[in-house]
Amino acid sequence: MSTNGRYSVYLLRHGQTSWSESGQHTGRTDVPLTDKGEQQARRAGAVLARLRGTSVPPALVLTSPRQRALRTAELAGLAVDEITEDLAEWDYGDFEGRTTPEIRETVEGWTVWTHEIPNGESADDIGKRATSVVARVRTALLGGDVVLVGHGHFSRVLIATWLGMGSRDGVHFGLDPAGTSVLGDERGDAQIRHLNVPPWDWD
Repeated sequence: MSTNGRYSVYLLRHGQTSWSESGQHTGRTDVPLTDKGEQQARRAGAVLARLRGTSVPPALVLTSPRQRALRTAELAGLAVDEITEDLAEWDYGDFEGRTTPEIRETVEGWTVWTHEIPNGESADDIGKRATSVVARVRTALLGGDVVLVGHGHFSRVLIATWLGMGSRDGVHFGLDPAGTSVLGDERGDAQIRHLNVPPWDWD
């Protein structure tokens, strides 16, 4: 099912944390925003407002339950309709808190996109979760814009899923802390309208 093209999906990644800065995989661990991350979140709110170009509230605002996402939504000025585990970050299992170079010391060439994650989620697991989110979003879009506040890897899979691609194709979409991406449709064809718009200072 496609939307009527009037409304868009806005993906907002949470602001910087100490682990995102160090490159540590952050799934379940509830790491707070840094001071810079809080500043990014406030600026991302201004970016989101500029991109939407309307004072009409979104039809639906969902956020991950992790404090880095909740705080980002709050500082961005969003009224959250629902906090849901459906938007939680990839579960990195035994690799939680470790960087890719550290993991590659024991697993040659490891990436989250191509290798197994012991006691965590696979790319196929993430794909199923993303498919469920996209289905819900497409229904909500019939009534207005949708804003999703979440995490880097899962949001990249959401983009791929929106485009009808596989979950592993999320590797092709880069998302920085507090970056905003916009998804939509053009005459029934899914598209990326904006990708990874940074939290500029609009003042």
